[in-house]
Amino acid sequence: MKITRDKVVYSMSADNVPVFRIVLPARLTFETHDCFCGQVKSPADTVATLDFSRVNPATGPVYLEDVRPGDVLAVHISAIRVASPGIMVAAPGAGVLGEAVAEPETMMAEISNGFVHLLGLALPAAPMIGVIGVAPAGEAIPCGTPGPHGGNMDTGLITAGSTVYLPVQVDGALLAMGDLHALMGDGEIMVSGVEVAGEVDVTVTKAAGVQLDNPLVVTPDWIAVIASALTLDEAVQTATFQMAGLLQKWTGFSLNAAGMFLSACGHVQVSQVVDPLKTARMAIPRTILKKLGVPLAF
Repeated sequence: MKITRDKVVYSMSADNVPVFRIVLPARLTFETHDCFCGQVKSPADTVATLDFSRVNPATGPVYLEDVRPGDVLAVHISAIRVASPGIMVAAPGAGVLGEAVAEPETMMAEISNGFVHLLGLALPAAPMIGVIGVAPAGEAIPCGTPGPHGGNMDTGLITAGSTVYLPVQVDGALLAMGDLHALMGDGEIMVSGVEVAGEVDVTVTKAAGVQLDNPLVVTPDWIAVIASALTLDEAVQTATFQMAGLLQKWTGFSLNAAGMFLSACGHVQVSQVVDPLKTARMAIPRTILKKLGVPLAF
């Protein structure tokens, strides 16, 4: 089933009207806008010309039958197809370098044959999903803000071949996604990656016997807890505590042992530092977890 890009939301909310009601397991295709919702068509279209009420649309949401608060949703990403061109922007006051940016600027990047053509370079494309999440139980959260519900996590590990596990907060979950990138460095320091429209093929199931407070992503190489907070320090602490708790459950380690294991084998990685909340992850190589007999999928 395809969810087309004419069906979008700009916030994750329990009040959003679902575009479809789906029985799990389900194979779905989400057709997405770029994060500017098609407003940028040439370098002349800078952030100064944008209608910011139409930024960061997420396609959906989809109501998933028999999914309840406390459940965990497993979203396996089988393919991401990105359109051309890609878009990048610079904006005064925005991003890590924002205080030094004097004038807004937009750059267009052709994407062809698996490469992003940017600044005279042909860079291998690495398509990923910036916004993927479910509705929060409380107040609506703009799609541009990450949190325990997912949202704008801008995490490079969320790509084809990965499975994102999302803790469900409302009946039906109300799954939505968007904000694809053809290429994005960890941090997304200039506020945008190579922003693109596209399509995402996913298989959605309910993860039996799993409890999570924050999103988890499993890739062919990593298992990582993703957390967002006002500061990177807080995000790192949340992700680390959650991963330590999972290790204790998976292995029987004490808290001290889990902490020492993470200090030796865990990797603090930055997802993004430019959203209203900052996002970090605690990641462990799957090869090491396999030696401990840890489940590599749920």
